[in-house]
Amino acid sequence: MSYRLGVDVGGTFTDLLLINEITGETHTAKVPSTPEDSSVGVLNGIARICQESGVDVSKIGRVMHGTTVATNAVLTGKGAKVGLVTTKGYKQVLQVARSFCPGGLGGWVSFVKKPLLAPLELTIEADERMSAKGQTVTELDEVALREQLLKLKNTGQVEALTICFINSYLNGAHEQQAKNIASEFFTDVPISISSDVVPEMQEYERTETTVVNSYVRPEVARYVDNLSQSLMGKMGNDLHLSILRSDGGLASARSSAESPVNLLMSGPAGGVSGAIHFCSKAGFNDILTFDMGGTSTDVALIQDAKARVRRETRVGDVTVRAPSVDVRTVGAGGGSIAFVPELTKALRVGPESAGAKPGPAAYMKGGTEPTVCDANVVLGYLPSDVQLGGAMAIDKSAAVAAVKKVADAMGISVEEAAEGIIKIANEAMFGALRLVSVEQGFDPRDFALVGFGGAGPLHANALGILTQAWPTIIPPGPGVLCAYGDATTQVRDEASRTYVKLLKNSTKEELTSALIELQEKACSTLLADGIPADAQDLTFQADVRYTGQAFQLSVEFTLSELQANGLDVLKAQFDKEHTQLFTFALEEGHEIVMIRAIATASSGELPTMPRGTAGATLADCTIAHSKIYFEGEYHTAPIYDRNKMHQGICLHGPAIICEMDSTSVILPGYEASVDVVGNILINPIKF
Repeated sequence: MSYRLGVDVGGTFTDLLLINEITGETHTAKVPSTPEDSSVGVLNGIARICQESGVDVSKIGRVMHGTTVATNAVLTGKGAKVGLVTTKGYKQVLQVARSFCPGGLGGWVSFVKKPLLAPLELTIEADERMSAKGQTVTELDEVALREQLLKLKNTGQVEALTICFINSYLNGAHEQQAKNIASEFFTDVPISISSDVVPEMQEYERTETTVVNSYVRPEVARYVDNLSQSLMGKMGNDLHLSILRSDGGLASARSSAESPVNLLMSGPAGGVSGAIHFCSKAGFNDILTFDMGGTSTDVALIQDAKARVRRETRVGDVTVRAPSVDVRTVGAGGGSIAFVPELTKALRVGPESAGAKPGPAAYMKGGTEPTVCDANVVLGYLPSDVQLGGAMAIDKSAAVAAVKKVADAMGISVEEAAEGIIKIANEAMFGALRLVSVEQGFDPRDFALVGFGGAGPLHANALGILTQAWPTIIPPGPGVLCAYGDATTQVRDEASRTYVKLLKNSTKEELTSALIELQEKACSTLLADGIPADAQDLTFQADVRYTGQAFQLSVEFTLSELQANGLDVLKAQFDKEHTQLFTFALEEGHEIVMIRAIATASSGELPTMPRGTAGATLADCTIAHSKIYFEGEYHTAPIYDRNKMHQGICLHGPAIICEMDSTSVILPGYEASVDVVGNILINPIKF
């Protein structure tokens, strides 16, 4: 019997989902994260889930893992010391950058640029030159380069090396030549070259991306290697470890260690994949998602059961040219701390979080500050007898004491203070949802809203009211949905190249030939990981813009569409998306900037088991009755066991639905029903 394990490491909890690949039976577990070494939390979680499920750890054949190791290395500044080799005359490429200061018109006044990931003192120049057409202008001076590399080696500081030459995206021969020479000096140091990492035009973006790849590479490689060895020691050498990429696809452990720049948004991508999995099965292909954890909330827009992917990934002050699911993050989570500034006396929530340690006051781990979680406990949305992670009790009196600090500072009741905390957190998440919908030309009322994460179902109904996106959906296992997404997503890789040519000056034959070359490159990675060609699916993308513009849009198509409709397929798709965003399209001047091939392989469709207890009535599902505070008054609310709720069950709010990993709140005036997949669908009651 073979099992598949999905693991998602969050800022507060590490979530695990164990799936029987034959029967579809699932087991879940939630353990506290270990920020000092996330692999410890992963191994603790595996021990917990195997113990509780009675499954022998050796029966787990595949582990799919969403990780924040690369993200944390960038955010905390604890990556490797990077040496950089540039073309002569381009030593200051990172310093010059784009001369951009974040903020408003006066942003430059307060902007303090962080230290560069590849400092100037560890940057050397190579005497070489490629033309803008990829032709050799000046041969690489190997003698001079060896002298420079020796000096760089003697500093004793370089822990990772980056090589990025001008126009190498067209011809990477000099970069490869320099890499071979550098490997003579830096035998134990990972070397990244831009023509392998991101063969795209724009020198600064290409250099920054490759430097970031080098910056996180030793840390990610160390983490992946240690985790692989630990898992193989428990599960056997046949174990297959995959890491979730920022674009929602899976990469092998080998590929992840070599190109970790593609993992910077690994964590949020898992939840999006899980939401697509459950909602598409229920017929909801257009959805807005919000993943509310303990530290932050991630939101995304899904159209036609596909996540929108952006070609740039931003983490902190660092922006890299790597694909990622278009997720927007706000500092509003269950652990977000509420406070009242002495000067304004206006209630604030976040972005500071209580995190995993000490956590909210209600967790009884030493936390004393009022958090969003504590406010939910005070209002009765999170009953004090609910068990988090299967083994974590909640102390209501501690939550009341914490929220009372806010109440006293504002001269209001504890309940009013708690409700104010919740409303501010909801508005912050609503603002993020508007960023991915209204500001992108979409009406949220045309979408369903999906709430998940440990705290998401507590706020889903309220956010449905703010967005008017109905139904509001709570998928099965919402607290571990990221882990479910990790376990059910696809192995993926892509290959790209710059292709600057006006649409009218290109031909179907030329474009097809270039795409087939990229196809072979993208497929080769999957072949190296043991995925045969007949098990791979291919799609193609082109980045298109109007001539003279810097802004471009990615359009997706297949080779068959290109053969049938020619280049008009690109023009039509681009005009459609441009009109969506800007309300207009032009007749002429379309220019292809980039082309890419994307190869995917399914992780294998899993069987599904019927959810709930057949024939159970609402009375059978009722655990107890409690009181919740809503809009200034208390309401009696039954507490239901979700594990017993089956397809067809319908209930009216106010109500609370409990499960191991999360708690859902149904507000007065709203109803909840269970669909064929096991989703809870929340809608306004129609009188």
